[in-house]
Amino acid sequence: MTTLTDTHCPYCSLQCGMRLAAADGAGTLVVERPGFPVNRGALCGKGRSAAELLGPANRLSTPLVRERGELRAASWDAALDRVARGFAAIRAEHGADAVGVFGGGGLTNEKAYQLGKFARVALGTANIDYNGRFCMASAAAGNRIAFGLDRGLPFPLEDIPRTECLILVGSNPAETMPPALRYFRELRENGGTLIVVDPRRTRTAALADLHLQPLPGSDLALALGLLHLLIADGTVDTDFVEARTTGFGQARAAAMAHWPERVERLTGIAAEQLRDAAHRFGRARTGMVLTARGPEQQSKGTDTVGAWINLCLASGKAGRLYSGYGCLTGQGNGQGGREHGQKADQLPGYRSIEDPAAREHVARVWGVHPDSLPRSGRSAYELLDSLGAPGEDGVHGLLLMGSNPVVSAPRAAHVTQRLRSLDLLVVSDLVLSDTAQLADVVLPSAQWAEETGTMTNVEGRVILRQRAVDAPDGVRGDLWLMRELAERLGVDRGFHDDPETVFDELRRASAGGAADYAGISYDRIRAGDGVFWPCPAGGHPGTPRLFLDAFATPDGRARFAPVTHRPAAEEPDAEYPLYLTTGRVLSQYQSGAQTRRVGALNSAAPGPFVELHPLLARRLAVTEGELLAVTSRRGRAVAPARITDAIRTDTVFMPFHWPGAGRANTLTNPALDPTSKMPEFKVCAVRVEAARAGAMPAGAARSGEGEPV
Repeated sequence: MTTLTDTHCPYCSLQCGMRLAAADGAGTLVVERPGFPVNRGALCGKGRSAAELLGPANRLSTPLVRERGELRAASWDAALDRVARGFAAIRAEHGADAVGVFGGGGLTNEKAYQLGKFARVALGTANIDYNGRFCMASAAAGNRIAFGLDRGLPFPLEDIPRTECLILVGSNPAETMPPALRYFRELRENGGTLIVVDPRRTRTAALADLHLQPLPGSDLALALGLLHLLIADGTVDTDFVEARTTGFGQARAAAMAHWPERVERLTGIAAEQLRDAAHRFGRARTGMVLTARGPEQQSKGTDTVGAWINLCLASGKAGRLYSGYGCLTGQGNGQGGREHGQKADQLPGYRSIEDPAAREHVARVWGVHPDSLPRSGRSAYELLDSLGAPGEDGVHGLLLMGSNPVVSAPRAAHVTQRLRSLDLLVVSDLVLSDTAQLADVVLPSAQWAEETGTMTNVEGRVILRQRAVDAPDGVRGDLWLMRELAERLGVDRGFHDDPETVFDELRRASAGGAADYAGISYDRIRAGDGVFWPCPAGGHPGTPRLFLDAFATPDGRARFAPVTHRPAAEEPDAEYPLYLTTGRVLSQYQSGAQTRRVGALNSAAPGPFVELHPLLARRLAVTEGELLAVTSRRGRAVAPARITDAIRTDTVFMPFHWPGAGRANTLTNPALDPTSKMPEFKVCAVRVEAARAGAMPAGAARSGEGEPV
């Protein structure tokens, strides 16, 4: 007997629709779900193979507790008692903020919401943040500044083929979200223009009408230069600017200081290409700018996003049908995960934790006094950097849920040492990740197909993952885990393990906030293809397209950003003469903790590499496949050379999915954007040389800050 269950892919922010076919005694298969509008049945290799992770071979199936240096199987009661005792002892000695919580952008809305509540009510700590801070935080900050509201896309994906000109900045959907590529193909088939901005000629860039190849870290100068040319061409929509925006004067003054020849020097893009791009975008009747991690993962990421938004506002391509700025969110619930309480400065509904009215509203839903809620805590990297620090300023115990910072954090060797220095590290995950291997307690978590819960995709569409199979014996859901821990910490009510009950509480907590889910219910989602927030009441249709009548600012006007170019936090010099940029490959996902356990995916992308131009390879006297050592001020990584003319001669590229010798994030710079607190993953200075035979053991990457990791 076979049971078919409609659900969604466990990976990226598209949250593609799929069906799971669970057959008695025959395992579980992924089959197409053609009616879901986002992907219309199409799935990438990661989605098609997702059910392989449901098997017991890849899974944690019992709690693990470290005894005499080794992780050993334990009962749930023994593991949870140890966690509760450890956290209670740390709080008693150092205060509540000495316990931290680090969440993940793959957690369901219910888990993200209850994790924020658990941190602030059961633990009483201000120190909670999540790995989504490493993903779309700069775009979120830029959106809030300009529009008063942050949603990845202010329009559905189906609008993309209907625009006349689209600029895609620092994004490679052909490899990061393949089912979305058809929207860009359809755009061109409809006669639209696709402009791709990327230091590499990716599979996506190969589809473009125009490919701009800037120096890493120069996206802000590029956007300012394009605005300069729009002004010079006379394609500023003055009626729109006067009626629906404020602050154009300052933005105009900044742009006029970025004439084409100066921007050519700053970006490496020929002035004629700049003029071509500005002419195409400025003359189009409708247009979009979509950014991803390229321009956002910079120490000036918020300003860079603001400059691209300025381009949309000046040309009248925002707040109108088939036009606007959007962010291609990366993680599966990167959108919903940042709306309901995982971020250090936010309460549910995208409320500020420092706002007295927001604190009162949420405290009332939670049944606590507003004064009992902590204030803003540390952002993600600041939290990781504080682990194990001496005295009252340090975080001495950490609950980590659904994240793998040993691989994914910047300056990863340093972060690994900080994790090792903790008095108590507790990891909840479905696999024994690289980070879980360092833990004192590991708690096996149910995963996507074994539990029900909502996710919010890149469009702001709230969808429902439905349980299709039972979790293995010994595995529990994270909602249950939080309830059990809360009881052991003396909070015996207010935490639930039924996802629909938690979602109904989330609806009440979000009501009246910027991300208002009050009118969304499980039944409404099941009856259709999801519901777009904001949706403030049951009779409300949801909001697929934002800002058509007004922006979400107090006066309804969008704000231009008064930004100007500045260099990256770390530019090449005589000692480190090249740029390093990082990214993803088609067959792996994020830190690879899951995809590296799927045979077909691992065969297609078995390990790290260093991509470099043939001219650079000739200068270094290296050949294809030869081991290269890449060194930054933070450490050294070793991986085989991949020689291609698709990258700039002054830049090397490494994917970041692997630990060990080829760990790209050993090298990356944790310099933070002052507004978003986003680290500068996308640009740092390195030197590259042939690796000496035997210079480094397999699986080790020397950090320059201590022992190999």
